[in-house]
Amino acid sequence: MFYGLNKFLKIVLPKRLFYRALIIVAAPTIILQVIITIVFFDSIWIKANKNITRSLVTQLKTIQDVYQNDKDNLDFFTDSYKNNFNFEIGIINEPFPSYSGERKFSPMDRSLRRELKSAFGNNNYWFSTSNFKNAVEIKIKSENEIIEFLVPKEMVSASSIRLFVLWTTLPSILLILIAVVFLKNQTKPLVRLAKAAERFGKGDYVNDFRPSGASEIRKAAYEFDRMAKRINRHLNQRSEMLSGISHDLRTPLTRLKLQLAMLKQKDISEKMSKDINEMERMLNDYLQFAKTQSHEDTSLISLAEMFSNIKKNLENDNLTIHVPEEITLKGRYSSLKRCFENVIQNGLTYGKKVNLEVNKGLNRVTINIEDDGPGIPEDQYKNVFKPFFRLDKSRSLNKSGIGLGLAVVEDIVNSHGGNIQLGKSKYKGLQVKISLPF
Repeated sequence: MFYGLNKFLKIVLPKRLFYRALIIVAAPTIILQVIITIVFFDSIWIKANKNITRSLVTQLKTIQDVYQNDKDNLDFFTDSYKNNFNFEIGIINEPFPSYSGERKFSPMDRSLRRELKSAFGNNNYWFSTSNFKNAVEIKIKSENEIIEFLVPKEMVSASSIRLFVLWTTLPSILLILIAVVFLKNQTKPLVRLAKAAERFGKGDYVNDFRPSGASEIRKAAYEFDRMAKRINRHLNQRSEMLSGISHDLRTPLTRLKLQLAMLKQKDISEKMSKDINEMERMLNDYLQFAKTQSHEDTSLISLAEMFSNIKKNLENDNLTIHVPEEITLKGRYSSLKRCFENVIQNGLTYGKKVNLEVNKGLNRVTINIEDDGPGIPEDQYKNVFKPFFRLDKSRSLNKSGIGLGLAVVEDIVNSHGGNIQLGKSKYKGLQVKISLPF
């Protein structure tokens, strides 16, 4: 039971902190005002109306009795009531109204009908509270004549109800508006912290973030800023170290290649050259992996322009690119370009043709890259994203690298808030589906 109620509340309640806090502040105020209004309406206003209406009907009954017993003094009596109580009294000789002039859902009409029925009986009275703005029209049967009354509405209903509703609703609205302003100022630092964390998770350098808000929020923001700077410093140190080592190793490799060129034993020279070339390709992959960790500012990227540049750089007619419309997203241009070039180059290396298609969704763009190569076994889909993992265990470099290609691709895609999936293409090869937010 409680689990179902909890699940229902999670669905009904808003997800954002601002609106949840607003409910916590506003709901008790609104409930309190509703309770006070109901209690006042039921126990005070209705009882007051009942007593006022009963007093009025008693006076009407008195006037009827006086008219029936002493018709000669009626003018004096009506003038007296007009001067003292603002009553309009008249005797008319017309048919009694056959239709009801009362309103069904009006508390004032219900109270007046109850008292008139008790004093004069059924079908001996008629009234309307809507014919006149400030007066109530009442008709009473008296033998062969009809006594008509026009009485002020103040004698039927208490006029303080409007003032009471005004003073209960206006302060509540004012208090809720003040709460909205204060809650907005309190939740704004949390929103800024969440956005900064989201940007940092996508690989952006958050240098313009400043802690603000309440002491607890300010402390959390300050610790986040320190953590982000430590992580950035660690990533920069690792990238610089990996780049430096890879770059420094090029010098002895170059000297070795010059020395091998001078050897007379060509068979030994060729074997050693293959090993040196292998080491150079490994260093190139290391450098490429290091570049994915380097700093790069985000910008608006046109996917059509990016893929056009990739196709121009590769100069391969076996690559087909289809971008149906102009799509722009925010990201790091060089990183994304390197990511798509890696996937396309792998497809061209292992297969003959590569087809790239871009599809736009509501808030994400999907890049589908398919080739006609041998593909990858399904049980190895997760492993190929691990650094230095290769399907060819012998590490022969006739086609394979050192196993950093797809690791670099996944790292770039994840840092942009996207995801990557592998599958079987319609050309019997490998399908790489990359989804990115825009």
